[in-house]
Amino acid sequence: MAAMFTCCLGCCGDGGPGHAPLKEMPTVQLDTHHMGTDVVIVKSGRRICGTGACLANAPLHQNKSYFEFKIQSTGVWGIGVATQKVNLNQVPLGRDSHSLVLRHDGSIYHNNEEKNRLPANSLPQEGDIVGVTYDHVELNLYLNGKNMHCPASGIRGTVFPIVYVDDSAIIDCQFSDFYHTPPEGFEKILFEQQIF
Repeated sequence: MAAMFTCCLGCCGDGGPGHAPLKEMPTVQLDTHHMGTDVVIVKSGRRICGTGACLANAPLHQNKSYFEFKIQSTGVWGIGVATQKVNLNQVPLGRDSHSLVLRHDGSIYHNNEEKNRLPANSLPQEGDIVGVTYDHVELNLYLNGKNMHCPASGIRGTVFPIVYVDDSAIIDCQFSDFYHTPPEGFEKILFEQQIF
């Protein structure tokens, strides 16, 4: 019995030689290495203000991703997905093939073309939560947990969540611990894991 206890302590206690400690998974947040020059990121990488855009630090590798944005202060803003080739200093986004975004006026733009629009009387206001689902084909939007039924598509390549602000807008990003339950089959963004 004592040998078994000693073995357990040796294997689990201090890690011992040959044992690597478990690595904590990184947190999905706004990436201060991929943001516009006049963007300010606060609240542990969850709030954006200033002028410009910022990508999240994790690409959307999984089949069905979900994330949310809370409108803290209105102004000019946009949310959606983009590649790392997007110009983070040029707002509004959606002007080229590198971003697919919902703009503050309810339009969804990609490649300088309006792909869809939120239903009338459904413009997000201060305090509202906008949920985003992406399945590598379609981006769908949810306002305070309700499906807006306005899918948009067209972006290609590896994409990341993106948010932009201007004109005093402040947006909070929620990549886990959501305000609303994700739609069936969708889940928080997962970092790609490598197994050696």
